[in-house]
Amino acid sequence: MYIRLVAARGAQRGSETPSPRPSPRPDLLRELSEQEVLETIFRQGPITRPEIAARMNLSKPTVSAAVRRLEQAELVHPAGPREGRRGRKPMSYVVSNKAGFVVGLDIGGTNVRVAAADMYGDIVCEDKQPTAKDGARAASAQMIELVDSAIHTARASQGEPMALGISTPGVVDQATGQVISLAYNVSPDGGFDPASAIGRRFGFPVLVENNVNLAAVGEAWNGLARGISTFVFMSIGAGVGMGISIDNELVRGAHGAAGEVCYLPGGSDPFHRSHRLHGALEDAVGEAGIMASLGEQDWDGDPPTSAREVFELADAGSEPANAIVDRVARHIGVAIATVCAIIDPELVVLGGGIGSNAALLRPVRSTVAALAPIPARIETSLLGDEASLHGAIAIALRQAREQFFSQRGARAPVRA
Repeated sequence: MYIRLVAARGAQRGSETPSPRPSPRPDLLRELSEQEVLETIFRQGPITRPEIAARMNLSKPTVSAAVRRLEQAELVHPAGPREGRRGRKPMSYVVSNKAGFVVGLDIGGTNVRVAAADMYGDIVCEDKQPTAKDGARAASAQMIELVDSAIHTARASQGEPMALGISTPGVVDQATGQVISLAYNVSPDGGFDPASAIGRRFGFPVLVENNVNLAAVGEAWNGLARGISTFVFMSIGAGVGMGISIDNELVRGAHGAAGEVCYLPGGSDPFHRSHRLHGALEDAVGEAGIMASLGEQDWDGDPPTSAREVFELADAGSEPANAIVDRVARHIGVAIATVCAIIDPELVVLGGGIGSNAALLRPVRSTVAALAPIPARIETSLLGDEASLHGAIAIALRQAREQFFSQRGARAPVRA
């Protein structure tokens, strides 16, 4: 379901010192059987007690006792009798909606999105706001406000929060969760530390990862890359980046900057000083680059005021807009052909506010086919601008499920 994350999953403030290992307890075997029953209900529910006994090779009394204790702890609940059988219909069970929930947060250059999801990954609530533009302090305050609101809403029906996944621009130090560079669209002054800001307020694990890496995780979990081990996700919007999965491993590189394809050299002068900040590719195909190119075209009337409007005009048949779209597609195609020569991905997923435009697909494919002897399959993301949010939820879910099965079991009721 998930890409394996190379290196640590992020920082959990206040938990650097591992808790002491609990001493063996006489009811350990009972707890283990309850944990196994709980996991079976989670993964295969709705499921009846006889079905659990058959699949786990346990006695029916053992399963019945385990289910009863799990139900008393409010970790599972009846989902209704099993239909389609003669005689007495056995009751089926599912994991309780009060088993806990996770929160995903995506800090984008344009919008900040938040969502809470139950232990099955179903969205409970979500919200978004325009990204605060006043530096790291304002971004942190906005982040806390949105997470607070999501927790308050989800807690009423889902129990307690178990983990938070944060998607952020820039290079993330996996030892601290701090964004150490390249987050210009959110924090031009640097020093953006979402793990620390959240960790001071909440008492659950916080996982921080680069937004395009998490878009790749989102595609592997809930998008076009499900079941594909080697693929890339290319995001084109306010910024440009790439998430890389090789043999189900999310590749970060030696400095955490793998996939920063915005710095691929290109254009008439790749050494020009103007490319030093955002990179030649981003300057050509990102939002600002598209807007800067408007003056190169003769428009009938006022020129468009956004990249979105450029693509809308192209769809309507505007020749100047189509010329810009073709130029952008050519740059993207050259970048993808370069990546194909190095990584040989099975799939390239195009996403982001600009990359998700269907108008890019055909010219990008044509460019790659003309340059790469073994081109990858190229598709437009079905998750759109929510791919990174899906990835943030996915890594939070994995953390929460590990906690849920390894630590909580049925030892304590979930707080309402």
